[in-house]
Amino acid sequence: MPHAEALLFPLSIVALVVAAMTAALAAGRRSMDWMGVAMLSSITALGGSSTRDMLLGNYPLGWVQEPYLLGVTTAAALATIVLAPVIHRFHKAFLFLDAVGLVLFTILGCSVALKLNHHFAIVIMAGMITGCVGGVLRDVLCNDVPLLFRAELYASVSIVTGLIYVAGLSNGFAPDLVALVASAVGLTFRLLAIRFRLEMPKFVYERDRG
Repeated sequence: MPHAEALLFPLSIVALVVAAMTAALAAGRRSMDWMGVAMLSSITALGGSSTRDMLLGNYPLGWVQEPYLLGVTTAAALATIVLAPVIHRFHKAFLFLDAVGLVLFTILGCSVALKLNHHFAIVIMAGMITGCVGGVLRDVLCNDVPLLFRAELYASVSIVTGLIYVAGLSNGFAPDLVALVASAVGLTFRLLAIRFRLEMPKFVYERDRG
């Protein structure tokens, strides 16, 4: 099965940068110092891929093998500190960047699992872990309820993105085209979920107080 090698590297850099920026914005809301901002950004940007690789036994971890990735996340965090005063719609910028990171990391996670020749279900799960775990770590460390567990669709967006990516490759479409289409559909899906508050069915359990 072919992989979108030409496009995956720039996608990975974009994903790292936007994830680091979401973390920097979240850290700013918590009034963290610059070291805290840089650390939270690196954990957020690299946490999903690290978790995936540990679960799949894929060593060394990406940032261990390529230490410059830590520089990318730190630089993105510091740049966000500088640019923050001109980001007028703080919350909307955060949600948009988080959506971009979600879909791009999902595609990258699926690609890694495909290279390791894992089962289809594991490939989709690897994509979801890569796309979602970094954001969960960011929100937990900021003492927020993770976006993954809030009302709007999140993990579902990751799954749909992964399915489109894997299905496109399986049917022989050009890898770069598949990556772009999966990204566009996933991003649109996530933004529509935010805009119209699309939700998964909820489970509500209340014990009788009789």
